[in-house]
Amino acid sequence: QVHLLESGGGLVQAGGSLRLSCLASGLTFSNYAMGWFRQAPGKERIFVAASSWSGGNTYYHYSVEGRFTISRDNAANTVYLQMNDLKPEDTAVYYCGADYKADYGLNYVSNYDYWGQGTQVTVSS
Repeated sequence: QVHLLESGGGLVQAGGSLRLSCLASGLTFSNYAMGWFRQAPGKERIFVAASSWSGGNTYYHYSVEGRFTISRDNAANTVYLQMNDLKPEDTAVYYCGADYKADYGLNYVSNYDYWGQGTQVTVSS
């Protein structure tokens, strides 16, 4: 059974940093593209960042580019999201997703095969 477990969320002041982790189990991690999405209350889940399964490409939503960095450690079955210069509008539940052998279309929720339960990030002004 596949499990994705996010961690690292919390409360931080604007301008601060957090690092999210997503530990995957039950799948061959290196065969999956990994993505981070977020969902604010009353809004749809939106793309934040992704790493292609080949590891060669990363993608970011324009609102986080230059502030967030996605990385993966295939040996540890973990994908990370380093978030710097956080803003109140970054407040949301952050989810990681796994998409089998994908290099494109990683910004679409519907393309992902598995999801974690999410971790709350709250940025105070």
